[in-house]
Amino acid sequence: MSEPAAPSPSQDGLPTPRRYFAIFLLLAAMVVVVLDGTMANVALPSIAAAFGADASSTVLVVSSYQLAVLIALLPCGALGEIYGPRRVLLIGITVFTVMSAACALAWNLPVLVLARFFQGLGAGAVMALTMMNMRFVVPQRRMGTIIGFNAMTVSISIATGPALAGAVLSIASWQWLFAINIPLGLIILLGGRLLAHTPGVNRVLNAATVLTSTVMFILFFVGADRITRAPLVGVLLIAAAAACLLLLLRRERSSATPLIPTDLLSMPRFGIAVIASVACFSGQMLSYIAIPFYLQHTLGMSAALAGLYMMPWPIATVIVAPIAGWLADRVRAAILCTIGGLLFAVGLLIAGLSPPDPRAILFLIGTVFAGAGFGLFQTPNNRTLLLSAPRARAGAAGAMQGTARLSGQTIGAIIMSIVFATTSEASAPNIALVIAAVCVTVSALASFSRLRFETPKAT
Repeated sequence: MSEPAAPSPSQDGLPTPRRYFAIFLLLAAMVVVVLDGTMANVALPSIAAAFGADASSTVLVVSSYQLAVLIALLPCGALGEIYGPRRVLLIGITVFTVMSAACALAWNLPVLVLARFFQGLGAGAVMALTMMNMRFVVPQRRMGTIIGFNAMTVSISIATGPALAGAVLSIASWQWLFAINIPLGLIILLGGRLLAHTPGVNRVLNAATVLTSTVMFILFFVGADRITRAPLVGVLLIAAAAACLLLLLRRERSSATPLIPTDLLSMPRFGIAVIASVACFSGQMLSYIAIPFYLQHTLGMSAALAGLYMMPWPIATVIVAPIAGWLADRVRAAILCTIGGLLFAVGLLIAGLSPPDPRAILFLIGTVFAGAGFGLFQTPNNRTLLLSAPRARAGAAGAMQGTARLSGQTIGAIIMSIVFATTSEASAPNIALVIAAVCVTVSALASFSRLRFETPKAT
């Protein structure tokens, strides 16, 4: 029996000026959760000193948050479809804000790690449902543009997060990195009624399915972390995660709305876009890990100078992403993604194969190409992921977008660990950049294969 679809609000979105306030609130919610993820990395040395902990233990402050986001994405996407995206997103913001206060007040490292985990669950709800909410706020014909602005906003947050954290830590303790989330979260909650109210659908989220999904992601995440230190254990854990995936697919093969959205993945445009996203983010993560090592170890730059040399990438993405959003409303996404992926790959090859140069001119050119290509790829690919799904399944589509990103980044981190373990430290960054270019080329080829499933844009 088919399940009822949620009522569909107007294709014209919310009336102005309410629409613009709602867009601001949704983008602000994304900024808060993305900034929190990037700023915590900078605070790790301060946290270690405050609690007298070793570096490996303090990494849990970051990894617990990432794991919780990964666990929360798919269930929160489903909950958004069942209870309405506005309600679940605001619950997520509430959890995130309360747990930010708990992080700021944590009296030891275990309490901080636990608070970060629950904070990540709230962030997962925001990441899964921001764009589902946006679909009921913005006119359908303008979604490509707003996805571009969302990509630009996330890129700016990622680029400025470390600098903002450094500025805060220069005048205050690490607790303030979490405390500043509290007023921002309260502002979003107070304005929450401006978001579109969309009723949910009448269905049940199976607890056993959610538990299996949770165990699957925990096994995958922990296995990825152990792959170089204890290869056999890491492989066994990842194999166990694969077994959980098979069990999950078997349990839900007769469901019209499965937690892992096989109904959407069976749609060629959506499924190929997911594959392209995983490959692209694998390459991105490889690059983000390799580039600091290349600049500081191969070229001998200071950490501060290396940070400046890394800025052109996100700046190029920030410039290109909104342009790509505008183009995505006029040009077939497969064409834009193919061009963007190839430009990304060329940039990585230039950066990875250029001879060492103290001024790193070719490296800078390569990173500008890579950042521009990433921005040109990401916006139309996200547009395909989000808009090829029916509105009633927008929660699953948004959750799958986040899951593809985090899965790709985890795969990139696994590959980087293997490269470091099997090659010399001097050559590892260059090898990783070439492998990243291969991953991104796979993404471009997958995007090109999607061309036959897309109709030409009306002129």
